[in-house]
Amino acid sequence: MVIPFELATAARIVFGVGAAAQVGAIAGEHGRRALVVTGRDPTRTEPVLEVMRAAGLELAVFTVAGEPTVADAERGVAAARASACDVVVAVGGGSPLDAGKAIAALVRNPGPPLDYLEVVGRGRPLAHDPAPFIAVPTTAGTGSEVTRNAVLAASEQRVKVSLRSPKMLPRAAIVDPALTLSLPPLVTADCGLDALTQLIEPFVSRKANPITDALCRDGIARAARALPRAVAEGRDLDARSDMALASLLGGLALANAALGAVHGFAGPIGGAFAGAPHGAVCARLLPEVLRINARALHRRDPGSPVLARLDEVARLVTGDPAATLDQAVDHLRALVASLQIRPLSAYGVQAADLPGLVERSRRASSMKGNPIELTDAELHEALAAAL
Repeated sequence: MVIPFELATAARIVFGVGAAAQVGAIAGEHGRRALVVTGRDPTRTEPVLEVMRAAGLELAVFTVAGEPTVADAERGVAAARASACDVVVAVGGGSPLDAGKAIAALVRNPGPPLDYLEVVGRGRPLAHDPAPFIAVPTTAGTGSEVTRNAVLAASEQRVKVSLRSPKMLPRAAIVDPALTLSLPPLVTADCGLDALTQLIEPFVSRKANPITDALCRDGIARAARALPRAVAEGRDLDARSDMALASLLGGLALANAALGAVHGFAGPIGGAFAGAPHGAVCARLLPEVLRINARALHRRDPGSPVLARLDEVARLVTGDPAATLDQAVDHLRALVASLQIRPLSAYGVQAADLPGLVERSRRASSMKGNPIELTDAELHEALAAAL
């Protein structure tokens, strides 16, 4: 029997080389004064800004220097209101996209962000529809252009949490692989490994469904095949297109299935260790969580259909029709090492931090999607292996 499911995504998805040329026309359908949210180097987005100006839009540029914080969202809301913006366009990686999504939601809803944030806040639903939001990714990893949440760092609580609502799905996601051509190798690797994780975790999650399964099967094989080429040959447009599509598929999957223990850990680690790149954290944890999930399932739920899915992941990741999960774990470890992704200890995580991270990870929404509930000892083991 097919399990009941729901699929929701951006109202419109435009994908392809040259798609960025449509940003002005699409934004103009929703407003005339745009708050444009960019990363720390807004000059990288200048070609997109020129397209919007040519379409007659008035622009106010708001810069997010790093992974967005609650304070960044509040500053962005103030900027949007001061400029009387009626549409929000985010151009950049996951950080500006998440910031833009949060700003669009909060500018139309009264009260502070903590009224609406999960875990550290009151978790109230949005009372009003967000301002129209358009996402234009310039990296290939987060899939934030098609998700219904925005991840914000709550600095005082030292954790990253989500502002989440079905109302936050973008009005349009415009994905142009050409915008990723200038990404340096390490950023390409970090983002690409995040994309791969966000395809694998929904495929084995408790909330997987037939549509997300199809997206993940295509995306896992595509990302595993293209990522090394995209890192080694940054101007390879075919590899960049494959990674942009894999990232998009991962965003569609995670928004409609769930994630798992890798992302359950990533939020607390990212909040407590500000210099730890999200993609690198996921990359180091992915093979260890896969290994421990498989062992836990064999021990406590040997009839679980997820075990067959893990075997399928092994085949998709390695390209070997006879691969086992153990071989896939070794393959992923080798891939992470070859892409020069540093261990968690390089970002300040120490053995003494692990019990606290285990405790905080249990409260993360992503942990609820893991295919089996892991014990504290198993969670500790996964973290220790990634140090």
